[in-house]
Amino acid sequence: MIKILWADDEIDLLKPQLLFLEKKGYDVITVSNGHDALEECEERNDIDVVFLDESMPGLTGLETLSKIKETSPAMPVVMITKNEAETVMEEALGSSITDYLIKPVNPNQILLTLKKIVDNKRLIKEKTTNDYQVDFRQISMEIMDNPDVNTWVDIYKKIINWELKLDASSTSEMSEILGIQKSEANRAFSKFIEKQYPDWMAKKGDNIPLQSHNLLQEKVFPQLKDDKPTIFLLLDNLRMDQWKILEPIVTELFRVEEEDHFYSILPTTTQYSRNAIFAGMMPSEIESYYPDWWKNDMDSGGKNNHEAELLSAQIDRIFRKPLKHDYIKVTNVAKGKQLLDNAHNYLNNDLTVIVYNFIDMLSHARTEMEVLKELAGDEAAYRSLTRSWFMHSHLWEMLQTIAEKDVRLIISTDHGTIRVKTPSKVVGDKDTTTNLRYKVGRNLKYEKKDVLEIKDPTKALLPKPNISSTFIFAKEDKYFLYPNNYNHYNTYYKNTFQHGGISLEEVICPVILLESK
Repeated sequence: MIKILWADDEIDLLKPQLLFLEKKGYDVITVSNGHDALEECEERNDIDVVFLDESMPGLTGLETLSKIKETSPAMPVVMITKNEAETVMEEALGSSITDYLIKPVNPNQILLTLKKIVDNKRLIKEKTTNDYQVDFRQISMEIMDNPDVNTWVDIYKKIINWELKLDASSTSEMSEILGIQKSEANRAFSKFIEKQYPDWMAKKGDNIPLQSHNLLQEKVFPQLKDDKPTIFLLLDNLRMDQWKILEPIVTELFRVEEEDHFYSILPTTTQYSRNAIFAGMMPSEIESYYPDWWKNDMDSGGKNNHEAELLSAQIDRIFRKPLKHDYIKVTNVAKGKQLLDNAHNYLNNDLTVIVYNFIDMLSHARTEMEVLKELAGDEAAYRSLTRSWFMHSHLWEMLQTIAEKDVRLIISTDHGTIRVKTPSKVVGDKDTTTNLRYKVGRNLKYEKKDVLEIKDPTKALLPKPNISSTFIFAKEDKYFLYPNNYNHYNTYYKNTFQHGGISLEEVICPVILLESK
């Protein structure tokens, strides 16, 4: 039962209102002054909302409100007053009242206020639950109805939309059901990729999605048709749900012109997908045309050290004329500060490419740092952490700076991540890659049902480090473990965010075109 504390020096005159509330199922505790109201608040921990008369003698309503907020800042308080003076209302609102009513109050006004304050969360939760139950069946039917590349994007967006809604309404039971439905979607999506990917690589069929190696040519270069400076911001590991969390912040300053997507190539890792983006080529083609700029998994040295050169080469190949451009990679706080300090200089370029590595560092650091494991224990927490970082980052400051000018901003990523939950055993030699979501090596032994296997890498336009090299990609939420110290590493990596395999989260990536307002 909802408990209301009502403080009014004329409480006896409020018997009709009190009787009305009791008939509606509310329990009302009455006091006639501010001191008694404070005493009730101190002695009881079951009060849900306080109604305060503004003009009580002795301790006034505003003074009582101030003292209540000192000890219970989250307590909903409704101010009731005869005084309609603007200054009184401003002072009450400034003191964090939840609502106010003007005397004489009628019962329906009180009921409406209570519904807004006390029942709002419950009503939202109930409506969200009912709406999802209806949509659950629709999404399930779409998953079973042989979706194509675009329908899969629609399904994924619907799932994300419900994740965010259920997060907001704290509907844990429905969140569990949604998690099961998302797992079912990833199971079907993995089968879809397993069936379609070889045809996409061979350029067979009409329904081939936009992929990493075509991203710049299809989504960025066509925007360079006027004198407006264009900034292409690649936030690595940015999942579609993380973009939806950042969108309300970004759109304070920028207007969304187009929201689209692309499919990351396999493996869904920086080494492969991001090199493909900047080269405008698949990995085997990069190795063929630019052997000095490509390193295979077991080669020593950085695997993405030549993104700037690959970008310039692609620009020269596409435009065949000078294009004033710049490439900036931010991998630490100091470089983030440099980005902010040089923000105005980027407006002199036709194209500025910024690679911001924070999200990638965050996802990898999570497997190493216990504090981050606490902070990002699930998808909702991971989204919240991403938002918190962005709000306090040099990147957001830089975007605020350039938004003052007429600029075009394109936000995208190289691939996403998935929270892994199910271990799958793999056996390989010492030259097998260490990534948890894909492996390339010789004489690999693995659970065939858990992977997409590519025994001839050239058919997937991937390099072939050895004549007998095989690639395997983890499906759904699997992660690869060796038999040695299996239980230790199972505990260590379970529920961490990884990438390299096949899932909606890793493969379907956002690309957003924005203009400064």
